[in-house]
Amino acid sequence: MRPWQVLESVSTRQGILELRRRGERDFLMTIAGRVLMNSQHHRSEDVLSDVACAELGKKTRPRVLLGGLGMGYSLRAALNHLPPKAAVTVVDLNQTVVDWNRGPLGPLAKFPLADGRVQVVVADVAKVIAKARGGSYDAILFDLYEGPHSVINRDWHPLYGSEAILRTRSALGPDGIFAVWSEEADPPFEERLKKHGFTVTRHKGGAGGRLHIVYLAQVCELPEARPRPENRTPPETEPRPRTRPSAPARRRP
Repeated sequence: MRPWQVLESVSTRQGILELRRRGERDFLMTIAGRVLMNSQHHRSEDVLSDVACAELGKKTRPRVLLGGLGMGYSLRAALNHLPPKAAVTVVDLNQTVVDWNRGPLGPLAKFPLADGRVQVVVADVAKVIAKARGGSYDAILFDLYEGPHSVINRDWHPLYGSEAILRTRSALGPDGIFAVWSEEADPPFEERLKKHGFTVTRHKGGAGGRLHIVYLAQVCELPEARPRPENRTPPETEPRPRTRPSAPARRRP
């Protein structure tokens, strides 16, 4: 088997970001020594976009936000589904990843960044969503490293916590779609989605081996809080008997 060749290595806040190649079309992207993505295995990324865009129905001008560019597979899958007048905003933390997709990684997904429907923003997707006006998007997709994980992503997480979910819901229009790629199932994340106004279904990312998860959530009406019954004293039908005041407690000498 051919050894990996390092094409480029850059320092980031998350660690060393590296692109490796073996042969003509076998690429590997790593961060701090951990695999981010392999060009030979992207079925779950395709499923993410497939299930999300299928729910957009017959919208002629859908507005889609994709957090995480990767090797461009999830973007390509979305573009294959979306109509000519769609608008897709791709947000990635690293300009280097964008440059790789315009360079050596481009042919893998047929240069999706060259599509006229696509706008690229180099930023933190959590901040982009926080600044978005209400109802800005018909669908928000997260194709991010690891995804939600109950061990490290608690209720205050900037992407998967309760406040983050509420901000995402606000940025979506009526019946908006929130699709999330994850390495594994995260029941607490599912419960937070349901609690904050989403229906949730879970999709398998492929067949065989370790299965990644795709969450498909859709905006729904928040359940109305039931009013608490007033604590009224029932009317007295008989006079209360008088009671003697209790004697004060004696202190010990």
